Amino acid sequence: MIGKIKALCRKHREILIYLIVGGLTTIVSWAAKFLFNYLVYGGAAHPDGVQNTILSVVENAAGIAFAYPTNRAWVFQSKNPNRLAEAGSFVTSRLVTMLIGWLLNLLIVNVLGFSVFIGTVVASVFVVIGNYIISKFFVFKKK
Repeated sequence: MIGKIKALCRKHREILIYLIVGGLTTIVSWAAKFLFNYLVYGGAAHPDGVQNTILSVVENAAGIAFAYPTNRAWVFQSKNPNRLAEAGSFVTSRLVTMLIGWLLNLLIVNVLGFSVFIGTVVASVFVVIGNYIISKFFVFKKK
């Protein structure tokens, strides 16, 4: 039984590590977003469109700063010697998924009237899945 579990873990190592690193990235980015919201906007449950945009930028900047080195080293184990180009691709891909998350968040919070927490959770599901697909097939692709 233990052998089968170990074999499964080895087989699905990348996705398991991504889920761990993605979870940690989510914690870092949400902490930055909600701390900023608390400090600057008094913890607004329904920030206006401009505030929501600023919160999305703060959230994603913190997430990108944490995610690139951890994804490079642990998830995809990249050996690409051109780190600058790789980092540029990573940031560009994260800006694309940030746009998706931001639009979803605006829709959920500012159009549908749900709280910023609900919008953040729902948008994050789509962003995490998109980030994995883009990172695996475009940023850290194996040659």
